[in-house]
Amino acid sequence: MRNNKKIGVWLIATVFFTANIPSLLEQTFAQTTINGAGATFPFPLIDTWRVEYQNIKPDVNINYQSIGSGGGVKQFIEKTVDFGASDAPLNEEEEKRAVGAVHIPETIGSVVPAYNLPQIGDAELKLTGPIIADIFLGKITKWDDPKIKEINSGLELPSEDIVVVHRSDGSGTTFVFTDYLANVSSGWEESVGKGKSVPWPTGIGAPGNEGVSGSIKSTPNSIGYIELAYALTTDTKYASVQNKDGNFIKPSLNSTAAAVSSFAPILPKGDETWKDISVVNAPGNDSYPIASFSYLLLFKELSTNPSIDETKAKDLVDFISWAITDGQTFASDLGYVPLPNDIVQLNQETLKSLTYKGSPILQ
Repeated sequence: MRNNKKIGVWLIATVFFTANIPSLLEQTFAQTTINGAGATFPFPLIDTWRVEYQNIKPDVNINYQSIGSGGGVKQFIEKTVDFGASDAPLNEEEEKRAVGAVHIPETIGSVVPAYNLPQIGDAELKLTGPIIADIFLGKITKWDDPKIKEINSGLELPSEDIVVVHRSDGSGTTFVFTDYLANVSSGWEESVGKGKSVPWPTGIGAPGNEGVSGSIKSTPNSIGYIELAYALTTDTKYASVQNKDGNFIKPSLNSTAAAVSSFAPILPKGDETWKDISVVNAPGNDSYPIASFSYLLLFKELSTNPSIDETKAKDLVDFISWAITDGQTFASDLGYVPLPNDIVQLNQETLKSLTYKGSPILQ
């Protein structure tokens, strides 16, 4: 009788365990997928983070769609993604639609005027801000225009039509580029202005940094604007640009870092407005004039996003905490400037302020 009782208990335990194998397996192999979307500007870096973070947290998947800053902000506001990414800070109208949003600078990069001029070989082109503006306004239409020749003595510039390539989608790279042009050209500011999307006076459109880079590479006598990382990875030539101090500066990690170094101490807190933050045309002998932060966008109270539960909130904040610290070690090799320490500290304070149903996520 006693043995029968033991067998009965064993059978009940076995049935219970067997019936719960699926739920136990789900707990053992539980995966968190963090979904983000937005800027193509930082995509090479975010994609590297995606791969590297799997080595640290195999149970956390990062899914990032490189659709442009305009699309990323839209999806962030609509709360169809867990985080957005944008090279342009939220404007006044977007801030009203995304109450409680925070900005987290994730990296620093530069936008370069990239070109395809086989006739000049390996010689380097020089351009000024007003000349770039007039090219994109359609006022300068030939490569051997006197204004271009004057600052490129010794170059055999062709008497060919300039093919202008610009972004066809809402883009933070466009925001940075047009912010710069509006800063250096009154004609541009008055007739076109700045924004993620603008009424282009001339040229052909292509989607993403990838699309613009591909169009330039395949189109002789073309010029466009792309993030430095894309110029480096696609071996696309790019011009030196005259800075505010009158020096022609080749975009690089050092010249981009020089441009933003003076701005770090005066940046707002993460939950304050960033709509007026711009680092284009920065002063300094060595400053490259078309530089920018790129931002991750989150809601301060993460439970307001219906796709984020408490576990995902913790995983999301842990990932971003890693990205702004250890993740910065991958920036330089990809053409981005690692965040200065004071910006990292600013970001860490922002992360400490994030909550889930009123409780701090980082203890």
